[in-house]
Amino acid sequence: MKLKVTRSSGNVFRDLGFPSEEAEHLLVRSDLMIKVQKLIASRRLKQAEVAKILRVTQPRVSDLLRGRIDLFSTDALIDMLARLGFRVRLVLKPSRRGLKAA
Repeated sequence: MKLKVTRSSGNVFRDLGFPSEEAEHLLVRSDLMIKVQKLIASRRLKQAEVAKILRVTQPRVSDLLRGRIDLFSTDALIDMLARLGFRVRLVLKPSRRGLKAA
């Protein structure tokens, strides 16, 4: 049996069938969420400690650590990173598909 392999677009959400614009938003939010999760893990903080630092409830921290991306906006994640001592900078890159005519 031969497997069919499809090259990734570079955005897992687009590959899963999300509309292009939504896929871009999800990718940005997931990158931010992963960074917050890694910072929390590297500091070996308890959820109650994280909640105090981030100024959110412990259940909100639990949602964050369980990857509930649907519950967090880009703004909320940027605020959390700032409270953890990080600045967020945006890097823009042209898409592989180039410009589409209107």
